Amino acid sequence: MVVACWSAKGGVGTTLVAATLALEAARAHDGAVIVDCCGDLPAVFGMPEPDPDVMADVLAAGAVPRPMTLAVADGLRLLPARWVSSLDGPALVDWVRATEAGGLPVVVDCGRLDGPPVEPVAAALADAADQSLLVTRACYLALRRASTMRRRATGVVLVREPGRALGPLDVEEVLGAPVVAEVPVDPAVSRSVDAGLLAARMPAVLGRALRGCP
Repeated sequence: MVVACWSAKGGVGTTLVAATLALEAARAHDGAVIVDCCGDLPAVFGMPEPDPDVMADVLAAGAVPRPMTLAVADGLRLLPARWVSSLDGPALVDWVRATEAGGLPVVVDCGRLDGPPVEPVAAALADAADQSLLVTRACYLALRRASTMRRRATGVVLVREPGRALGPLDVEEVLGAPVVAEVPVDPAVSRSVDAGLLAARMPAVLGRALRGCP
């Protein structure tokens, strides 16, 4: 399965949701791949930034027929944004499909897709995905923007904040897609991400919220 995570407004938690889904998928399926279209995943996983020239040099030399990936944890491999930018969109979609056909789930952090500008590779991967997950908060402005987009989600991951007037039923009515998971805002999650420890010490509240999703 190919799962694309995206948002209509920045700062809602799309990268965190994508990272958690990929870690859970890797544990459930003995491996998974996550594609980073935004550039924040190495920091979230506590990894050094990859050399942006490595992929371009390898592809130019014709040494490998497919993109290289970096090991994260528990069988999860990362294709970082610095390397994605060196790749051709249709070829990358084909590689993602081949990876999925080989038995590995693929999660794509597409980031914000309400452009312009929208990264063509991110849009192409979102269009090719089996599951298209909109990550949003129950915020009037975020929902208003998402409701006007042509892109439609197959499911919604709702980042739940205390004190919001809008709830899951309101979100489903506005967006016309089911809420498939609710992720509570929790200080433990922020501490884990800030320390780059998400892969090593995923907060229990996060794993419970997204396990089995979608």
